[in-house]
Amino acid sequence: MTGTNGDAVRGAARGSAPVPLSVLDLATVGAGHTAGDALRTTVALARTAEQRGFTRFWVAEHHSMPGVASSSPAVILAHLAAHTERIRLGSGGVMLPNHAPLVIAEQFGTLEALAPGRVDLGLGRAPGTDGATAAALRRTDRLRQDADDFPEQLAELTRFLDDDFPDGHRYRGVHAVPGPVQATAPGGVQSPDRPQVWLLGSSGFSARLAGTLGLPFSFAHHFSAANTLPALDLYRSSFRPSAVLDAPYAMIGVSALAADDEREARRQVMTGALSMLRLRTGRPGLVPTPEEAEGYAFGPREREFTESWLADVVHGTPDQVRDGLDALAKRTGADELMLTTTAHTPAARLRSYELVSDAYALPDAG
Repeated sequence: MTGTNGDAVRGAARGSAPVPLSVLDLATVGAGHTAGDALRTTVALARTAEQRGFTRFWVAEHHSMPGVASSSPAVILAHLAAHTERIRLGSGGVMLPNHAPLVIAEQFGTLEALAPGRVDLGLGRAPGTDGATAAALRRTDRLRQDADDFPEQLAELTRFLDDDFPDGHRYRGVHAVPGPVQATAPGGVQSPDRPQVWLLGSSGFSARLAGTLGLPFSFAHHFSAANTLPALDLYRSSFRPSAVLDAPYAMIGVSALAADDEREARRQVMTGALSMLRLRTGRPGLVPTPEEAEGYAFGPREREFTESWLADVVHGTPDQVRDGLDALAKRTGADELMLTTTAHTPAARLRSYELVSDAYALPDAG
């Protein structure tokens, strides 16, 4: 690892945690709540994460889902930058094929100017939605081609972030502002930082690409657990040292929820399970209440799906969640765990992160 970018990737394990712990939030909207309520909860979660010793706070890009209000990560992150002081903020992720690389470079250059030295740019190649919505976002039906062009899009975005297109390139005179070009103007001063690029994935494609480019990699264990170990092995075996990292750095996303007792934890995670069931069966909606989830009549196949999904959610008392996270970190060799918590009630989500922090004795910012 070299330079300020490498320093931005690695974080020391806090308290008694075996690896750094971070937070991924989707600004989920529960039944009976508004998107404004959800986004205010996101702010409260970010401030709690900063206060309670978590390393990063990321938000994810999703579209056309009533129960997810995080369609515009850059807008949310700008708001979070005004309400936090130290925690790293980032996207988990921005779906690059949905956007022109120059636009992303400008948005995250602006975020870097607002929150110097603490911006992560996590990038994915999936649409973050269904095919029709992706076509509407991109104004094209060539979704497969857009995904296949991901390495080229990533290279273009990196060039804009570094302002280093070679002579003769059609974008040599195009500059992402805020960005390095401002240092070349009379009286200009170069910012010491730029957004730290991560690659995200749920299969082997981004794992191999991240390794080849020497970038940090975040794997979506929370919805593709069967692929976690193969993807991490591929990332590590493909890794080539770079100006960013001299050794691989792998983070995994984990669904987790802690409560004061097992029954309450189960009651809360069932709201996320029912929400996921409806999404996977083409009925996306708001996150249901615990009462609705308790009263839902699951069919045999629905029950099978739900139990399979819950098997990958680390939930229970604080000690049970800590033990589950420790075991997962050991089994995967992950360098960092990023927790995501889906529950109907904002208070339950806030309480979960507080309990995890206490279980690991993460340092309180005071």
